[in-house]
Amino acid sequence: WRGREGAPYSTLVPSDEVTVNYRHGLPVITLTLPTRNERCQFTLKPVVTTVGAFLQDVQREDKGIERAEVFAADGSKVSDATLMEVLLMNDFKLVINNTAHSVSPPVKDQLSSEHATEMEDIKSMVHRLFVALHLEEHQIRKERELLQKLDHLKGELLPLEQMKARIMDSADAKTSRLLWVGLALMSTQGGALAWFTWWVYSWDIMEPVTYFITYGSAMAFYAYFVLTKQDYIYPLAKDRQFLHYFYRKSKKQRFNVERYNKLKDDIAQAEESLRRLRQPLRLRLPIQEIRDKD
Repeated sequence: WRGREGAPYSTLVPSDEVTVNYRHGLPVITLTLPTRNERCQFTLKPVVTTVGAFLQDVQREDKGIERAEVFAADGSKVSDATLMEVLLMNDFKLVINNTAHSVSPPVKDQLSSEHATEMEDIKSMVHRLFVALHLEEHQIRKERELLQKLDHLKGELLPLEQMKARIMDSADAKTSRLLWVGLALMSTQGGALAWFTWWVYSWDIMEPVTYFITYGSAMAFYAYFVLTKQDYIYPLAKDRQFLHYFYRKSKKQRFNVERYNKLKDDIAQAEESLRRLRQPLRLRLPIQEIRDKD
């Protein structure tokens, strides 16, 4: 076995000098410290501990260790940034000073079912602890973010709401005037037909006139259906005319209808998210406390 620079190490010790065992689901590396000549155990967190951190722990435990490195089975040096979880998947050599220790970690698939169960229990416990310690803080931070977002969106929406109110008042007034004009025209038409029938002409002369007026009205209603694909129903016709005036007025005053609708949708989504966030089951608080906060 040769080192990184090709020089042979003075000693190559058997694999039992450095052992790897799993205890409570965590790997434990046991080795002999060269200065004190005593066995020392290092419990690792494989998913967060790196090779460099492990070697620093070894050198910190024995100040007489001047050199600590890890090499793969093929002789290539293992980077200090490599996670111990990756290193323990294969055999490797641990070099302390000029002594190379051959290490053969146990294969994870061959671990006992008891160890696997312990690992799952530990993961579940860590998850529960994380939720218990950080859930409330996360909920408060998320609630603060949503409230700030709502304030910002409502601040942008306020001038648009004021402009929309003015445009709606104008469109509603024009629609109402149009309805009254229609009523006035129909009243005038009825009075004119009655005057021509009883004072100027007779019913024999006015009957064809009223027929063609009725037929012309039917043609107008059919034309309305062809153009709008809707029946001429008075409430729908009123709403259609109102929207016509509204959009025409909005274009003149440069009222951004799409921006207004987008802000309304964003506010609705933020309020729904805030409502769901404040649910008692999510905050794990009594219902009364939630109401007090609102």
